[in-house]
Amino acid sequence: MKTAAHDIRYMTRALKLAARGRGRTSPNPMVGAVVVSGGRIVGEGFHRKAGASHAEVIALQAAGPRARDGTLYVTLEPCSHTRKRTPPCVPAIMAAGLRRVVVAMRDPNPRVNGEGLRRLKRAGLSVSVGCLERQAEQLNDSYIHRMRTGRPLVTLKMAMTLDGKTATAAGESKWITGPEARRHAHHLRSQVDAIMVGVRTVLADDPQLTVRLGRPIARQPLRIIMDSGLRTPLTAKVLSHRLRQGTIIAVTHRVPQARLTRLKRRGISVLTVPSERGRVSLRACLQQLARMGINQLLIEGGSELAASALQSGVVDRLRLYIAPRLLGGNDAKGLIGGSCPPELFRALSVSRLSAKKIGSDLMLEGTL
Repeated sequence: MKTAAHDIRYMTRALKLAARGRGRTSPNPMVGAVVVSGGRIVGEGFHRKAGASHAEVIALQAAGPRARDGTLYVTLEPCSHTRKRTPPCVPAIMAAGLRRVVVAMRDPNPRVNGEGLRRLKRAGLSVSVGCLERQAEQLNDSYIHRMRTGRPLVTLKMAMTLDGKTATAAGESKWITGPEARRHAHHLRSQVDAIMVGVRTVLADDPQLTVRLGRPIARQPLRIIMDSGLRTPLTAKVLSHRLRQGTIIAVTHRVPQARLTRLKRRGISVLTVPSERGRVSLRACLQQLARMGINQLLIEGGSELAASALQSGVVDRLRLYIAPRLLGGNDAKGLIGGSCPPELFRALSVSRLSAKKIGSDLMLEGTL
């Protein structure tokens, strides 16, 4: 059955509202809602941040008694469970006196996944599902990915020269790309829940791993350090008094207990993860991060972590910033470490590749 033009119009508005919560709602999805009565919008809202009121409740409160006999457009199936910080939305919808609810997509969260729709139908409301479903899925792709796979959506982001070098033989890498590309990368950071680097990057560059856009942001992403042997120095910037609360060091069971104790006494979070070939298992680490509510993870390097992520098959998206420079030299640092596969057919294929000019640099994006 064809979707009515007015349903598309109002759901488009709900999706635009939902997108206003980008980078602030995790572990929750972005959700927008619109209440329509008598052919006009009488209430609307979106989920602003985790722990705040849900979009449906905000829209219904704005509509008040005008919601009676109206239609609610919502980008995701309304929740019906109570295992969260805010009340479920289904009872509020049922109490509003609506006649119809139009939902873009079902919620893949097993605590919801159809139950909200069933309760609304049992209450006598007309319920339609699937209006602009593809757009709704694109909006919350990282949330959906976590619910369906049990791990965050992973983007591997790196910068290199035209000949694939990320640093000189001496380790100098600041800055390969120009200021526009670096600002673009910070904007990407602002949209993810966590940034991951290997301990070698911490030792070589001592990064802050923060979003720096020259303006206040809703929240800083978590910083995850993959450090099997717990070599991160206590003087590292990510362990400074200002940043340590948002930093997690992932280690194996083999690290010295005395050093673990010292870190924990300083208020530094340590995540103990099963090992794989003597190192932190990346897959096991991602599963633990997913249970912590991390929807979207950005891996920024270095080359060995990039190799491990690619070999483990956990990279979903690739973003490369390419500077118009040629560094040369067999001793310069390459983009991806590890060992080269013996046959060319074993090379990983990147699909849906696109290119965009960012200042003087080129940005390539693709999926794996």
